[in-house]
Amino acid sequence: MTQVEIKVPPAGESVTEATVAAILKPNGSAVNEGDEVLELETDKVNQVLYAPASGQLQITVNVNDVVKVGQVVGKVDSAKSGSPAPAPASAEAPKPAAPPAAEGDVRVSAESYIADLQKPAEAPQPPKAKAPEPVAAAPQPGQTRKRMSGLRRTIAKRLVEVKTTTAMLTTFNEVDMSKIMEIRSREKDAFAKKHGVKLGFMSFFVKAATQALKALPDVNAFIDGDEIVYNERFDIGVAVSTDKGLMVPVLRNCEELSFADVEGKLADYAKKAREGTISLDDLKGGTFTITNGGVFGSMLSTPILNPPQSAILGMHNIVKRAVVVNDKVEIRPIMYLALSYDHRIVDGKEAVTFLVHMKENLEDPERLMLDF
Repeated sequence: MTQVEIKVPPAGESVTEATVAAILKPNGSAVNEGDEVLELETDKVNQVLYAPASGQLQITVNVNDVVKVGQVVGKVDSAKSGSPAPAPASAEAPKPAAPPAAEGDVRVSAESYIADLQKPAEAPQPPKAKAPEPVAAAPQPGQTRKRMSGLRRTIAKRLVEVKTTTAMLTTFNEVDMSKIMEIRSREKDAFAKKHGVKLGFMSFFVKAATQALKALPDVNAFIDGDEIVYNERFDIGVAVSTDKGLMVPVLRNCEELSFADVEGKLADYAKKAREGTISLDDLKGGTFTITNGGVFGSMLSTPILNPPQSAILGMHNIVKRAVVVNDKVEIRPIMYLALSYDHRIVDGKEAVTFLVHMKENLEDPERLMLDF
């Protein structure tokens, strides 16, 4: 008999477990090599497992089980055709044993028979108490209970871990978005015609963050045991909200990307995320993250780190505010920026300096546009 194991594959750095989202083939069914048999859900993306061989399928997990990377979740018996195993034959009822042969003359006296009848009957043993079955809490009036998805449970677990395993702190600054908004208004049509994508705000922030990361390498580092690892690449993750939760696809080698490259890749990632076709390779390996709560109307927030990264930048909505410019009060479009960072690696001075670099680059965007 040849059995081929189905194991949970690696799912990118920092992902150690997944939740069984669906069983796509019934246990005991016949499968062909390459058939979809299980769907797993992680905090990054859903992943389908395929039959590694043709034969009879044996699934060893259930829906909503949490499984570890490398764990065996099923097998395919390639020596069988896949038809369900026949039901075991009914066990034949045991025949009553013949009474033992009497040895010698066995007689019962009348006195002993009467004495046995007069003995009080033994009280029956009380049945053993069974452990009470767990009962789900009944919803209160006006409430509805819904089981958390595997993705949401994993997100919740990891966010709590971030709060307990890092020394997270957040610092803030504000940016006058006047010049960027002027450039977008002036160049958007020509940019779209030339490159086939819209000129958004995110490309300015990715370019500005890349320059700031080059100047402050601690913000682009992470802790591994007793060592600090400094990334020499600038792979920036951009948070994308989906129906299933937050995903963070990664823009690779941002120091080499043009504005059009950034906008094109972001458009592709957004489409993949909406269609559910984004891959694990798209999501792993980031060295820094940008999240934009402003698209939902957020004025200010303290974004949570995306481990093992040491920092994350939060963008917010643009609001016209009264500011002092050359000793005069003017109305300007202002965005608040938030940098959450791991204080074990990044000191307050570096965090503040990082946001100052961001502010200077965004308020004077021409310095970012040499490859425009």
